[in-house]
Amino acid sequence: MQVVPPAIFLIDKPVGPSSFGMVRLIKRVLQIKKVGHAGTLDPFASGLLVVCAGRTATRRIASLMEGEKEYTATLKLGIETDSQDLTGKVISRHDIVDVTRERIDACMQEFAGDQLQQPPAFSALKYKGKPLYYYARKGIKVEKEPRLIRIMEIEALAWQGDLLQIRVVCGKGTYIRTLASDIGRALGCGAHLVELRRLRSGMYSVTDTIDGKDLDQDRRTVVNLLLEHMIPVDAVSAGL
Repeated sequence: MQVVPPAIFLIDKPVGPSSFGMVRLIKRVLQIKKVGHAGTLDPFASGLLVVCAGRTATRRIASLMEGEKEYTATLKLGIETDSQDLTGKVISRHDIVDVTRERIDACMQEFAGDQLQQPPAFSALKYKGKPLYYYARKGIKVEKEPRLIRIMEIEALAWQGDLLQIRVVCGKGTYIRTLASDIGRALGCGAHLVELRRLRSGMYSVTDTIDGKDLDQDRRTVVNLLLEHMIPVDAVSAGL
C-alpha cells in the first residue's frame, strides 16, 4: 500500500455531497485517520473545498481558514425561508415590482465594508455544547450575538425576473445565505439563497482543483489522481 505524506488537496465539490462526505471519501481512499477541511460548503453549494490529510496538514486548518473567500451566489427574490436558503420552509412572500437595477446596484454598495452580521439559526455555531441547527430544527429560538464581518467586494452580475446573481469577496466568518437574506430585506422584497459556488479561499483557487466527480472511481485511480495533485505541507507553510 502506498504511503501518502501529509498534504493538502483542492477539490471542486459538486452539488449534492456534504463537505464531511468528501472528507470521509478521501479518508477511506487514502486510509489516513486524520483528515479535515478548511471551511464547510453546504450540500447544495459547489466549488473549492480545501482538504487537509494527515496530522501535520490538519494543524494548518485554522490558518487556512483565515484567508479571504470569493463566491458567486444566486438569490431568489420575493421569498424568505427559515434557513435563508432553498432547504428551508417558506416563511414569507413579497412582490418584487419595485425592484430595479439601479436599486440593486445601490444596495450592493451598502453591504461593502465592515458590518455586524447576525449568525443564522441554522448554523454549526455552538450554544451550550450543541450546534444552533439542533435547536432550530426543534423550533427553539437561540440568537447569537452579531459578529463583525468584512466584505471587500460585492457586485451584481446578472438579474432576470426573481433571480439575482452576485459576486462576493469577504473575510472569515461571513454567512452568504445571511447576506442574501439581508440583501432581500434591504430591497424590500425578501430573498433566499438558491445557488452558491466558492471560487477562492485564501491563496487557493477553484481553477486548480480536482473535479470532485472524478473521485467516484476505483480506489487505485483515485489514489493516483490525488497523489498527482497533492500539495505538500511544506508548500502550504511557505505560502502562509
